[in-house]
Amino acid sequence: QITIQVKSCALTPLYKDLQLLKDSIPVGREVAGTVLQVGSKVTCFQPDDEVVGILPLDNDVSGLCDVVICHEHHPEKVSWVEAAGAIRDGLRAYTALHTLARVAVGQTLLVLDGASPFGVLAIQLAHYHGVKVLASALSLEDQKFLEQLRPSVGVRESLLARVIGVWDTKVDLVESCLEETGGLGVDVVIDNGVRLYEEDSEAPRHLPHKHDIITLLGVGGHWVTTEAHVQLDPPDCHSLYLKTASVSFLNEEVWTTSSACQGRYLHILKDIVEKLSTGTFRPLLEHPVPLYEATVYMEMVQKKQLRKRAVVQL
Repeated sequence: QITIQVKSCALTPLYKDLQLLKDSIPVGREVAGTVLQVGSKVTCFQPDDEVVGILPLDNDVSGLCDVVICHEHHPEKVSWVEAAGAIRDGLRAYTALHTLARVAVGQTLLVLDGASPFGVLAIQLAHYHGVKVLASALSLEDQKFLEQLRPSVGVRESLLARVIGVWDTKVDLVESCLEETGGLGVDVVIDNGVRLYEEDSEAPRHLPHKHDIITLLGVGGHWVTTEAHVQLDPPDCHSLYLKTASVSFLNEEVWTTSSACQGRYLHILKDIVEKLSTGTFRPLLEHPVPLYEATVYMEMVQKKQLRKRAVVQL
């Protein structure tokens, strides 16, 4: 194990469905800092190394500490606030695009809520691999932000083939996708929540209905969902069957729950860090907040009043 002096951590919503049989679960699990001490069997790190990693769900302490202890397989060498803010969303993007959807050059991808921290990294990763990317925007501000996304500084080419402003009631998500693909539909959809019922009054208006997502999928399409409670009725399954389409559930926590995945997990973390250093990944981060304000901001993140916020040790 290694002891890390925490310099920054990221506040992201807790997955209530993944709570273990404990009184509490750690928050701020994406941490970055410097190595203070290493165990006798540690081979990858030494004191004063700058590292970033994701603490496991069953960790005894959260990232909102001066010092944390973790296994050497969890961190990766890199710098601080940007790394802590991007490491988990980068892992989600890799899991969605490579592990689940297995995207390939020339395919068409739809990222719903493309201006979210996760959506931005998914767009950048897909564009890097030659995928045509469409994205939905939940507000006029999000749409302007997405339209200005570029692969790197000084490049005029846009990352996105089309931005679909679902905030405008005149814009139809399904029609826009079918128009952009010549009526063929998209190859991959990654959602950020989905409306399960037409009469679901509690769901935000901008969330697409599951029927819309199935409709805009092309032949052999793949729907990657973050909604743990999706229920597919027989007509939904029949539509997917006719298209030879499939559904996968996105849960990046699986990487830290199985020792059999450690090799691939470390490879993904290393690739995320490399893309951060080269500018391929340019995460969307708000100004970091001091540790003494972490409780207030965590409540706002959990209530989805904020998308994400990094915490720094002063």
